[in-house]
Amino acid sequence: MMRLVFLGPPGAGKGTQAKILSEKLGIPHISTGDMLREAIASGSELGKRVEAIVSSGQLVSDELMAEIIKSRLSQSDCLGGFILDGYPRTIKQAETLKEVLQELGNELDLVILLDVDEDTLVERITNRRICPKCHAVYNLKNNPPKVNNICDRCGTELVQREDDTEKVVRDRYRVYLEKTRPLIEYYEKEGILRRIPGDKSQNDVTKMLFDLLEGAKKT
Repeated sequence: MMRLVFLGPPGAGKGTQAKILSEKLGIPHISTGDMLREAIASGSELGKRVEAIVSSGQLVSDELMAEIIKSRLSQSDCLGGFILDGYPRTIKQAETLKEVLQELGNELDLVILLDVDEDTLVERITNRRICPKCHAVYNLKNNPPKVNNICDRCGTELVQREDDTEKVVRDRYRVYLEKTRPLIEYYEKEGILRRIPGDKSQNDVTKMLFDLLEGAKKT
């Protein structure tokens, strides 16, 4: 049973690694977007409130996110653990998450920081290409398609996302540092933060994650 939070800058590979861990450990990978979509799809009173806010283009408040988090983590598939990705983003949200878990009789096991420096992220993301049809993801440097700019799976021409540019990546990284650095310090003081160098290959990062979790189970 592992209750985990993933931290890291945009493009660090949180979603990829969380999906691998989710499948291996048999616990749900939960992103902020997933929670909002599931709440809306449920048709509940909470979901209707969320839908009204999202459809109007407003941001969901911390108070409402707390209700959504509690609702999602109360579901049966989270009894054996979960991986949170994209929440919390602030110390206030971290404190809220702690309170929600205490109400449920639980606590976080680990907060895993995928640590990647700015220049590495710029190189990684500006070389990223996406298949618009099957959504396969490639990297022109580290994981190129067999045929230049053509998807290996379905033969569709690959595209670059509009926001996968150096300026956007550097702007997002600066925002990440401003907002997330206090959160990193918060979890360091809690004694549950663990750092993984996210600039390694996908397989190497996965191995380090499993080694980390295996070690955590033994302590």
